[in-house]
Amino acid sequence: MAFKRIASQNFVLAAMIVAVSMTFIDQTIIALAIPQIQSKLHLTESGVQWVINGYILALAASFMMAGKFADSFGHRKMVLFGTLLFAASSAACGFTPVNGSSEAWIIAFRVLQGVGAAFLFSAALSLVIATIPLAQRGIKLAIFFAITGAMTGIGPLLGGYLTEWTWRAVFWVNIPVAIVALVLILMSDPVDEVHKMPIDWTGTVLVAAGMFLSVFGFQHASTWGWQNVKTLGCIIVGIAILVLFVLAELRAKHPLINLRIYKIRAFFVESLVLFFASMVFVSLFFFASLYAQVSLGDSSSQAGLYILIFFIGFAPAAMRGGKIMDKVGAKGVVVVGGAVATIGFFLWAQRLPDLSSSNQWWAIIIAGAGMGLIIGPASTDASNRSPRETYGEVTGILQTIRYYGSSVGLAVLATILANRTMSGTTYRQEASTAAGRLDFSNGMKDVFYAMAAIMAVTFVIALVGLRKGIQEEIPDLEVTSA
Repeated sequence: MAFKRIASQNFVLAAMIVAVSMTFIDQTIIALAIPQIQSKLHLTESGVQWVINGYILALAASFMMAGKFADSFGHRKMVLFGTLLFAASSAACGFTPVNGSSEAWIIAFRVLQGVGAAFLFSAALSLVIATIPLAQRGIKLAIFFAITGAMTGIGPLLGGYLTEWTWRAVFWVNIPVAIVALVLILMSDPVDEVHKMPIDWTGTVLVAAGMFLSVFGFQHASTWGWQNVKTLGCIIVGIAILVLFVLAELRAKHPLINLRIYKIRAFFVESLVLFFASMVFVSLFFFASLYAQVSLGDSSSQAGLYILIFFIGFAPAAMRGGKIMDKVGAKGVVVVGGAVATIGFFLWAQRLPDLSSSNQWWAIIIAGAGMGLIIGPASTDASNRSPRETYGEVTGILQTIRYYGSSVGLAVLATILANRTMSGTTYRQEASTAAGRLDFSNGMKDVFYAMAAIMAVTFVIALVGLRKGIQEEIPDLEVTSA
């Protein structure tokens, strides 16, 4: 079947947003179905953890490889490949048989889902960046990040309703979305430049192994303990492999990533900004959902609505920040975002023991507005520092940094929560009594104070590290200091 190709920038943007929306929803929708999945498939506790974490681990480990493949073989092809792999894996998860192979089956396809998501997201974002002119990129990518970010909040809301029918529906819901996405991708005509280069397979294996091990260690730090030999072993060995990866890349004739890009001041600083902001942004959905269900007594669907309050501030601030960035540059927007987010999370933390969501609305919206001024502009400004032939590679680098930051943030913040509550990591026990719910909210207050502190660090990095001015277009296949 032949499709009429549409080169409109807005159509390309819409097609890519629909495609990647599945990957963001999937990060949070699965959590609500886990009790049913474990019960119906008779999964072990270890198996449950792998169902949840296998997706994120594969995603984090595959981003750099996916970005390089997109640059070398075509971004549009990789978007199609990623969408098909993600949809097929989702269908396979939904059709997991109830027998002795259930655990291995669903874990394997969750991992493949993560790989598909990495290819899909890296290539889709690269196509948007390549298609949108530099002068309009701030506002267009702000729309991209605002809508896709909100999908993370929709996950718990949607998951709550779907699990009332069957847990399998949280996977099957991706199929109609994928079909629509495939049609839109085939109809779109984005700017897609291919720069074929040999694949650095040594670097690919090293970065995947290093990311997998270290992220795995961070994910289990709050349950195993930071001094546990398994935690330390995974983190230390993983980081050591990543060091080997850097050394190998510096010597490779055709490296997986061009480390010279870190000589660009703005790219280096924006990478730090995204690392610290992601420690809070991604972790927030887990902790806010947990607080809503344990301390406020909300259902899973109500917890989704609680999270969506954050995006009342996030979405308009992201779009406004994108417009300002296009006119004056990223520094002012990101610096103000860091300050606003710090204040918002501090005020939010103060109001958590009130056990009333209505008393927290303005603090949540302020925190969301601050984060909205950071994520889109920082990501866009960093991507703008590379030539168009390496957009996939740079997108892979930035997403790897974001997911690494989120893993570290979740590990640190979960440890704070476990140390501040009576029940440690068995959070649901707190919900049984009024005293337990209050104790849990006080523990969560310390977590949100820590989030405010992390955002304060983000503010200082942006204030000191970034320079004023609008980024100019980078010449093809050239990296220049700025």
